[in-house]
Formats: sequence, C-alpha cells, structure tokens
Amino acid sequence: MRVLLLGAGGYLGRFVADRLLADPAVQLTALGRNDDADVRFDLATGSPGALTRFLNAVHPGVVINCAGATRGGARELARHNTVSTATVCESLRRSACDARLVHIGCAAEYGPSASGSSIGENAVPRPGGPYGVSKLAATELVLASGLDAVVLRVFSPAGPSTPAGSPLGRLAEGMRRAMQQGESELRLGGLGVQRDFVDVRDVARAVHAASLSAAQGVVNIGTGRAVRLRDAAGVLARVAGFQGTLHDLEPGGGASGAAVPSSSSAAAAGATAASGCAGTATVPSVPAAASGAPAATAERTSHQPYPDGCGSWQQADVRTARDRLGWRPRIGLEESLADIWMEAACRI
Repeated sequence: MRVLLLGAGGYLGRFVADRLLADPAVQLTALGRNDDADVRFDLATGSPGALTRFLNAVHPGVVINCAGATRGGARELARHNTVSTATVCESLRRSACDARLVHIGCAAEYGPSASGSSIGENAVPRPGGPYGVSKLAATELVLASGLDAVVLRVFSPAGPSTPAGSPLGRLAEGMRRAMQQGESELRLGGLGVQRDFVDVRDVARAVHAASLSAAQGVVNIGTGRAVRLRDAAGVLARVAGFQGTLHDLEPGGGASGAAVPSSSSAAAAGATAASGCAGTATVPSVPAAASGAPAATAERTSHQPYPDGCGSWQQADVRTARDRLGWRPRIGLEESLADIWMEAACRI
C-alpha cells in the first residue's frame, strides 16, 4: 500500500510515520516543510496543480493529512489549517490516483461541553477560539469534498515529544525547574480543567487503522474518560519524585483550596486513565516568593487559562472508533507522563 503522509515532521506526524514504517506492507512517502521530508512542499502556499502532478506521479492509495499549526493568529491558523486542507482536497479531486484521505481533526472543533457529558460525533461544533474555527473549517471542506475520506477528531494528545508549551508540558517544565532550584512548593494555574488525554502513540495506531478501514465521516479519538489536570499533576509529581507541594491557582492568581501532595489519592486514581489536549500556549514560570526567601521554601507560580477554547470539561464518546476502526487506547496516563518527564528531566 502506497501512503503519502503530509506533515510528517509535526508532533503527530512523526509518530504516524513511525507506525506506518513498522508495517512492511506500507510504502511511505513523507511530504512536508522540513528538510527531513522526502519531498519539501508547503501546503499553505503551494499550488493545487503542483500537488496534483505529484499525486499522479506517486499514485498513493492513501493520503494522511497531519499538516497544520496550533500557534499563531487567526490568519496564520487559517492559512496552515484551512487553506492547506483546501489544497489537499482540490488536488485529490483533480488527480487520477483515487486515494483515500485520512484527515487529522481536533477536539477543539467541538468547543465547550457540559460537565460530565461525553461528546459524540453528532454534537454541533461550537469552537471557542480561532484554532478550533480553522480546524472545523478544514473538516467541513473534507466532508464536503466528495472524496473517500475520514476525519479523526483527536482529543488531547500526550506522551513523548509533548510540546513544552502545552498544558502537560508546562506541568513538567515547572516541576523540573522547581526540583532543579530546590524549591518545595509549586503553584500552577488551570488545574481544575478536565480533558480526555490520549497517548500520541495510540493516536498513531488510530490513524493506521483508519487508513485500512472503510470508515467515513468523523470519528473521535480519545479515551472516553476525562482527567482533571490537578490529578495529572499529582501523577507527574509521583513519577518525577517531586517531594514538594502542588498548589492550584484560581484565575485571579490566588491559591485555591488545599495543596495537592504528590502522593494524593486523586493522583493514584488518575493513573488508570490515558492522557492529552491540543493547546500549546507557552506559560512562563516565575518565582512567587520574596527575593530573600530561602530556596527550600521558595514558590514558583505559573498561571494561564487552558488555551484550547473548550472550557472546563471535555470527554470523548469513543464508541465509533471502537466499532468502525476496531481501535481502543492502550497506553495509560502514568506511562504518558513518565515519558514526558523523562524528556523534561534530561534538561536538568
């Protein structure tokens, strides 16, 4: 099976490439903006005609679109997420290869949902920010293209190579700095938010399964279980061996409730779930204690609202992925966080 992977150098694309390369039946060609791609091509600026000619030359049976951007202003996001997808769809319609399209969407397309609910694929999307809007527009282009296509709406990816500016990456980076400087307390904002975290390697498995299936339309990729970021922080503290105390901050900046110790029962409960989300806003960490405070009692403050525009709760209904792709998540939260911490610890 000839597969053309778009966006092979991105966070998800790298793991999808690894998964496909492990399948001896797959002949993979990687197209992207980076030098490590087999073919360099910028979907946001390249012409559909040029991509059509390349498709006719390579003649793939499956095209997987992992290309896109999570950062930037509305125009940049629209260019890299929406315009690039329009180029892919138009090129596939023009080409003679009759390839199946597997497009990577995002749970940010749904926007906020009611606490305790599971979002099914038939939910009306109401994205809460420009990223979700740009991804939803891309999904609509795919669904209206008339192609043999499936959109995988990925919830919150986590695990190896998690960006340092993402919420879980931010937790690991704040903890790394606290441990490196011998601080006994860590203050973090937004820990009350709950997300459906799914390991990036499980996402890659889902993409592989979708490329082999006949499923069309939208398919959610998550774990079916929301995890509070505070619980993920507790698991991370235990994995990292952080002996200090974690404090949650309310949006106003004040400490909220009691400290969350690394050995809390909530952390242990969170270890059974899988992890992730797509927000990537960088959150700086700055000392909160007075300049004369000893290092052992200094506090580090890091606060910014969860950046994906999805409110305080998001949880996937994953029955469609189970029934139509034969896919279930395999990797739990603790393993995902252990891999995130291993990479962060290498910077100590």
